[in-house]
Amino acid sequence: MQEERPYIMTVAGFDPSGGAGILADIKTFEQLKVQGLAVCTAMTIQTGSQCLGLEWQPLDEIVSTMEVLMKSYPVQAVKIGVVKDAAFLNEILKVTTINAPQAKIVWDPVLKSTSEFAFFDLNTISNVKNMLNRFDLMTPNYHEYQVLQKNGLFENPASSCAVLIKGGHREDFLGTDILVNNGEEISLRPGDTSSVYYPKHGSGCVLSSAVAAHLAKGEDLETACRKGKDYIGKFLTGTPGLLGFHS
Repeated sequence: MQEERPYIMTVAGFDPSGGAGILADIKTFEQLKVQGLAVCTAMTIQTGSQCLGLEWQPLDEIVSTMEVLMKSYPVQAVKIGVVKDAAFLNEILKVTTINAPQAKIVWDPVLKSTSEFAFFDLNTISNVKNMLNRFDLMTPNYHEYQVLQKNGLFENPASSCAVLIKGGHREDFLGTDILVNNGEEISLRPGDTSSVYYPKHGSGCVLSSAVAAHLAKGEDLETACRKGKDYIGKFLTGTPGLLGFHS
């Protein structure tokens, strides 16, 4: 008989290729032995190599679905993926704070796809400043971090949150992530330097959901990030194709 698993929720987009979004998150959760719940923010038309279209789900339906699930299950962590704008994000934060105040909150700020399809409305990005202290962790990739920094999101460290800067898009020290927490910077380097790492569609989603899964299991932030890094390392070395294996 299996023991109880902690509940975790992903609030993100639906990718029909299964490489990113809620499908990738749920696959990751299952591998890491947490019980995944999913709320869809957007329906997309995409493959492993390109995003062709997107339709946002009604915000009231997203909020009501989150409420129903959170009142039924003790959610220990929430991973937020693609959202339309700051107002959209704020409503997701509000419903989480009210219905699952114990939950760790991880936001993966998906601003645009690798194929340059725009998601988040950058005209509203400055409004996110007032929300930063409500996150436990943000997980931007290197380019997203530069955009957020340019828009002044991290000007006041006292009102910010921990940030895991994913290094998959770096030109220097490729694959080295940086965890910024309480003014301290911790480098997280790839654990296996002898293997070949293949580019993967949705690798950012997988890393952030792996970290969130370990937070749901009660790990401290640094340990969760290190274990998430181990998981994504195995994911990136599994197969040469753009769609990775979760086993």
